[in-house]
Amino acid sequence: MYQYTDFDRHFVKARANQYRDQLTRWQAGQLPEEEFRPLRLQNGWYVQRYAPMLRVAVPYGELNSSQLRVLATLARDYDQPDASLLLDAQAAQDQLGAIPTVNGKSVKSSLTKGYGHFTTRQNVQYNWIPLSKSADVMDLLASVNMHGIQTSGNCIRNITSDERAGIAVDEVADPRPFAEIMRQWSTLHPEFAFLPRKFKIAITGALEDRAATAWHDVGLHLVKNGNGELGFKVLVGGGMGRTPIVASMAREFLPWHQILNYLEAIVRAYNRFGRRDNMYKARIKILVKAEGQSFFDQVEAEYQDIVAIDGAPHTITQAELDRVSAFFAAPKLTAYQVDAADEAINSVEYQRWLKQNVAPHKNPDLRIVTLSFKRLGQAPGDATADQLDMAANLADKFSAGEVRVTHDQNLVLPWVQSHQLPDLWKAAGKAGFARANIRLLTDMIACPGGDFCSLANARSLPLAESITRRYLDLDELHDLGEIDLHISGCINSCGHHHSGHIGILGVDKDGKEWYQLTLGGSDGSTLSGAPVAGKVVGPSFSASEVPDVIEAVLDVYRDLRLTHQSETFIAALRRLGAEPFKQAANGARHPTEQEETV
Repeated sequence: MYQYTDFDRHFVKARANQYRDQLTRWQAGQLPEEEFRPLRLQNGWYVQRYAPMLRVAVPYGELNSSQLRVLATLARDYDQPDASLLLDAQAAQDQLGAIPTVNGKSVKSSLTKGYGHFTTRQNVQYNWIPLSKSADVMDLLASVNMHGIQTSGNCIRNITSDERAGIAVDEVADPRPFAEIMRQWSTLHPEFAFLPRKFKIAITGALEDRAATAWHDVGLHLVKNGNGELGFKVLVGGGMGRTPIVASMAREFLPWHQILNYLEAIVRAYNRFGRRDNMYKARIKILVKAEGQSFFDQVEAEYQDIVAIDGAPHTITQAELDRVSAFFAAPKLTAYQVDAADEAINSVEYQRWLKQNVAPHKNPDLRIVTLSFKRLGQAPGDATADQLDMAANLADKFSAGEVRVTHDQNLVLPWVQSHQLPDLWKAAGKAGFARANIRLLTDMIACPGGDFCSLANARSLPLAESITRRYLDLDELHDLGEIDLHISGCINSCGHHHSGHIGILGVDKDGKEWYQLTLGGSDGSTLSGAPVAGKVVGPSFSASEVPDVIEAVLDVYRDLRLTHQSETFIAALRRLGAEPFKQAANGARHPTEQEETV
């Protein structure tokens, strides 16, 4: 893992001190709200539907156990709203009604406290920390080299990567040193502080795209050319939201040492030509779509000016790459004493866990293990204070004190010795992290939705629980196989519904919650195929209909799949086309529900 230098530590602590002064002046009425708002946003402090929300940066998804324990402390001691605020919020949500599930049971809103929430961009969020305590939280984060800098605002946001970066068997090169160099380059860069809109970069060094790069403003793939030279394939202009667009190819091959100069050219062109008159048309994807090749011509012109006129000031030297790469050397693992043999490791449960939650490692003596944070009664990506502490303990015992946050809102232990697996399985089981559902239907992505977010049209979390409750049987889940289910509470697509094999989007119709179903989306992984946005299936559905609609769609898959080929859901959907699934979905409507078209 990258280790903060003295400069890094001083910078983060100075920023925390600066924020404390700003907060104090705001509380005293000396700093107007309109001036304080951009200052708190630059440090990750939003004000959401009911309370402040903090977004903590986790660069390229890496955390150590000390940082996990501080995140647990935040959940335990700071994510605690006044009881009256929680009751008022719960009453407001109850007016919308619960979402019925199977057997007449209902699912309540998920207005819980004392949680951290892992996001699809590898950050951690808290939903109930009072602003009065925000400076104390900044100091606590700084004590373990963490912060919320540039997790909000129209700037370059947290740079994300593959959770298997540096350890994947299909990796061309480790992307983490480049991600760290980009983080340092982009942090507080004066030219990128007030872009037309937020800007997101994802980087991978593997053949399997686990970072969903094509859905980012810039997606970077480390590749080698015909001469064996290392460079980047550069994608530009991806994004979801109201207009889902897959990124376009900007460069098939760019020498690695020029990546910062080329990124600067991209962002300069965006800063110069991006729309600022309409926030809904301000993302770079709209500019790329509107201008096409002329945008890329402008980028190339900017790049040539940076190289020829400016002298390529951001060229990465081999010495600098070597310096940063040294921080990412594999840790020295201590000898591990295996517990006595246990017959349980021959069980079906253990074998399923090996298949779904354990992946091969670049080092053949090691394994990559995913801890599942998806369970009934807990929102996808949520982790209690106790769970964060338990994850830290597992990291210390089994993974050299390191975890990775995944795009799918789970945690990965990247340094597990293969002979530790039985003991880890038992320990993870006791902590509740060993459910063998990784990449299966209930390993779903969901945004916080209307339970917390002021932008949301509908609730995501009760719907996620309703579907989870219906598919508790692991035999059934494993029979269905790998399925990406993604849920967003609004068109901003924080739940990445566009890229789900099955996507669910919350929409508003006359003040009521309705949901659109999309089928056939892909994030670009090998299982899913080329990145593409799913297609909407007919009119919207009421909240109570959605679980039945999902079941009807999956029943069609079970009836029509090619069992002798172990055909996956997404493969069957592409072979059969959407029509049989669409008919099944519309046939699952409740006769008493009013049809709505959104």
